[in-house]
Amino acid sequence: MDITRLLKAANDGHEDAMEQLAPLVYDELRWLAHRQMQQEYAPRTLSTTGLVHEVYLKLLDGEELPAENRRHFFAAAARAMRQIMVSEARRRGAEKRGGNAVHLTLDASSVSIAELSTEILALDQALDRLENVDSRLAQIVECRFFGGLTVDETSIAVSASARTVKRDWRLARAWLFRELNGAASEPA
Repeated sequence: MDITRLLKAANDGHEDAMEQLAPLVYDELRWLAHRQMQQEYAPRTLSTTGLVHEVYLKLLDGEELPAENRRHFFAAAARAMRQIMVSEARRRGAEKRGGNAVHLTLDASSVSIAELSTEILALDQALDRLENVDSRLAQIVECRFFGGLTVDETSIAVSASARTVKRDWRLARAWLFRELNGAASEPA
């Protein structure tokens, strides 16, 4: 049985569907979380397994599992990873730095651990603003940055061509760069 059918059956109350669904999505969620945790911007207080469990519990905590289809489920998982990482950054009680601009390139190799909490929180606020401007751009950032999805995986998740995802990814990064640097340099 495929993931979409199992998601729908689980939402219809079939307990055996949940039992069949768990190992199918767990392996893929674990793979995504493993990729996410290998990045320097990943929270150091979560393990791959811990992140997967948090995502799975967050998805199960809703009234229904995202059951439109497989891509919808994994897009929701990427959003859940974002929310978990932001919650983790807030939990650590990071303090904002002085009036310097926040330099976030959305390149995983360039974000230092010391700046993690401030940058994740600033990015989360900027993503909320971007979502009001263009929800697909925000979803692409969630998939690529927080979900660790490739361009092809993101194109499936947002129902757009890989070329469109590449273009929108560049646009979203530029928008966020301006937003984050503009917000950091404005007087409080």
